[in-house]
Amino acid sequence: MQTEETNQNPGATEIFRMPAADATVPDLMAQQKPANPTLTIVKGPQVGQTFELDQAEITLGRDPKNSVFLNDMTVSRRHAKMDLTNVSAGLVTIEDLRSLNGTWVDGAIVSRASLRDGSTVQIGTFRMVFHTNARPRRIQTEA
Repeated sequence: MQTEETNQNPGATEIFRMPAADATVPDLMAQQKPANPTLTIVKGPQVGQTFELDQAEITLGRDPKNSVFLNDMTVSRRHAKMDLTNVSAGLVTIEDLRSLNGTWVDGAIVSRASLRDGSTVQIGTFRMVFHTNARPRRIQTEA
C-alpha cells in the first residue's frame, strides 16, 4: 500500500509508529513499589525472582524452610541471615552462617556486613541486589 506521499516521492521512507496501546513491551514502571525491602536475583538460577523481605530476621539457604529459598547445590542449607530490625533507621546486616562457599557483599567475602540500598549479595551462584524501598521522607526546613 502506498500513501499519497510515497506516490509523489517513490524513494521516500515511511515511518511507522505503533500506538502505545498496541505495544507488546510490558510497562515495568506500572507495578506498585513494594512496601518492604527486597532481594532480586540478577544472575544465576531463578534470575528475575524478587523476594519481599517482610520479617525482622530473614534466613537464606537451600532448605525450603528458609525465608529466601535458593535452590542450588552451591548454597548451604542455612547459608546466611539478614537482620532487618532497624531497617527504618537504614541499618540492615547480613551474616554468614559458616557456609561452605561464603557470603559476598559488594564483591568482598564477609562474615558479617552492613547492606545499603543497591548492595549486591552473592551466595553460591546467585547474585542478588538488595533494595530498601524506603519512601522519600520530607525534609524539614525553616521558613
